[in-house]
Amino acid sequence: MAAAIDDAKFHAFVGKMLGDLGGAMSVPTVRLGLRLGLFDALADAPATAADLARRAGGLHERYVREWALAQAANGYVDYDPASEQFSLSPEQAMVFHHRDSPVYLAGAFELVAAMIEAEPKVEECFRHGKGVRWGDHAGCLFCATGAFFRPGYVNNIVQAWLPALDGVEAKLHAGARVADVGCGVGFSTLLMAEAYPESSFVGYDFHEPSIDEARRHASEHGLGDRVRFEVATAKHIAEQGFDLITMYDCLHDMGDPRGCAQHMREILTPGGSWMIVEPIAGDAPAQNMNPVGRLYYNASTMICVPTSLDQEVGEGLGAQAGEAKLTEVIRQGGFESVRRAAEGPFNMVLEAR
Repeated sequence: MAAAIDDAKFHAFVGKMLGDLGGAMSVPTVRLGLRLGLFDALADAPATAADLARRAGGLHERYVREWALAQAANGYVDYDPASEQFSLSPEQAMVFHHRDSPVYLAGAFELVAAMIEAEPKVEECFRHGKGVRWGDHAGCLFCATGAFFRPGYVNNIVQAWLPALDGVEAKLHAGARVADVGCGVGFSTLLMAEAYPESSFVGYDFHEPSIDEARRHASEHGLGDRVRFEVATAKHIAEQGFDLITMYDCLHDMGDPRGCAQHMREILTPGGSWMIVEPIAGDAPAQNMNPVGRLYYNASTMICVPTSLDQEVGEGLGAQAGEAKLTEVIRQGGFESVRRAAEGPFNMVLEAR
């Protein structure tokens, strides 16, 4: 016999679903607004749809009006029915306009779009248990991933994460050799290089298009004399003698994270440090039933686990592995000391020595 429906719970759940579907449907309109400069144009001053269309470079007013009303319904912009003007509050501007804001989320919307595009490939993985090669998921997933993580790196790497390590910042100011493993398009590497001009940096990633993009970024920033980018898997980095190894949001994506840990130990100098930045997570799934865990579990299903299972070993740690599991993996590589050096709403920083 079917259980009786609790009307209050039922209506609350339907309300939640309407909110979730509204958020999902906002993805393409937000992406359009970001690409067309509508959020940026609205940040200048309140505007009617016609004013906004002109301000954004002569867009079609009817489309702009519908877009603006959609964003007002989303709660992403404000709307004054008396003047028919739309505006962007300071809080909304932190998410949609200020690119160095810690909560600038343009990359997040691009990441969601890439996840949807890759859905058929991941569905096949459910059937046969294989993976999807990084870079083959969809469009420019690696670009979206770089854009998604960049705001957090801009606001944390130099200000909080590196200073939390034991004695590392002094080495960086004196002149250290640093390897940024799994560097992607190079945002993390370049941020460190700009902050510590006495040190030299090399970024490694196994995805050649990402390295090409990283080299372009280095050239644009005028850092080619102190920063190199090389194509290599973590386990096959030939250079040694690094004083610091950094790894941002990528250990859980690796097929053989234990083998990686062992190799990191081998290429560090005696007394060197390995900084591992990973998504924040509790050690038990029940601890991750929250908004941040929701984001990471969904991304992990579509990106992280398929990427790991495509590689050798294919451990598939997932984005919510938790500190205990990560510490076990790192210690198996030969590191005696592993501690949580820092944390924030989205990441935890582990230091291995």
